[in-house]
Amino acid sequence: MTDIGGFFCGSYNTKGRGSAPKNPQFQELYVRWMQYGLFCPVFRSHGADAPREIWQFGKKGEPVYDAIEKMIRLRYRLIPYLYSIAWQVTSANDSYMRPLFSDFAADKKVWDMTDEFMFGHSILAAPIVNPQYTEEKVIRTDAMTGWDHQDVKGQKDDGNSINWQEKKYATKYLPKGTLWYDFWTGKRYKGGQNVTLETTLDQVPMFIRAGSILPLGPEMQYVGEKRWDHLELHIYPGADGTFTLYEDEGDGYHYEEGIYTTITFHWNDKARKLTIGQRKGQYPGMLQQRRFTIIWPDGSSQVVTYDGKEITI
Repeated sequence: MTDIGGFFCGSYNTKGRGSAPKNPQFQELYVRWMQYGLFCPVFRSHGADAPREIWQFGKKGEPVYDAIEKMIRLRYRLIPYLYSIAWQVTSANDSYMRPLFSDFAADKKVWDMTDEFMFGHSILAAPIVNPQYTEEKVIRTDAMTGWDHQDVKGQKDDGNSINWQEKKYATKYLPKGTLWYDFWTGKRYKGGQNVTLETTLDQVPMFIRAGSILPLGPEMQYVGEKRWDHLELHIYPGADGTFTLYEDEGDGYHYEEGIYTTITFHWNDKARKLTIGQRKGQYPGMLQQRRFTIIWPDGSSQVVTYDGKEITI
């Protein structure tokens, strides 16, 4: 967990206290940090020196605001995936985030890679960690001497001449041993190579491992606002895969007493079949019937109704 934007941001208050959200340097830093935070167990904007609410960075329809909003919405859509990982962490000593060498030990190119990592077992997070639209001056000083109070001159540009919609490029490495899908385009890549991506401010590079079954929920303003009665299941062919969806009451500790449900999905790549297993367990208020929209990389989809009994698609 990190404080998105950094706890102290006084160096970016170049036009008075609290002005950092209007400083293009801090705007890009904040967007990129939020795109990294998307893949952390705790997604938190928190700190001193300047306000952090989304409206401090502009308004809807403006590139910086829209980029922040897009990541917040995606984070909430990923909650079924994230919550299921949390259960694996609790019940099976699994992990949210892992360095690539833990999953791809045979690929020497990832042994010391620090800007890409696995988020769960399906998502390869490859956030952009260097500025693409603004200048960033590195200040080397003793962090204990009050660096945040120094008079640091920022980029002179007030942001009006920055074309936030300009396309940029980033090169990312895909670990070998599997196929990878670009989350945004659905394009499939063979692992063990560098790929150059066309990037935009509002899009964080992320790839899905072949064989993955990725559940996405509805867009929400807060956790629990909407029920998971119609989830999307994104299937990524190329290998067999299994995913277990975990659900409980959403609060409290009754899960420690076994008050929860699991639904295991299995993708048989050779047979091209998805099996939605029988629901196990129960908890008060659980859904008795729901729909799943199965979505393939090419965008085609199929809606199925599920009542807790095993079905094969």
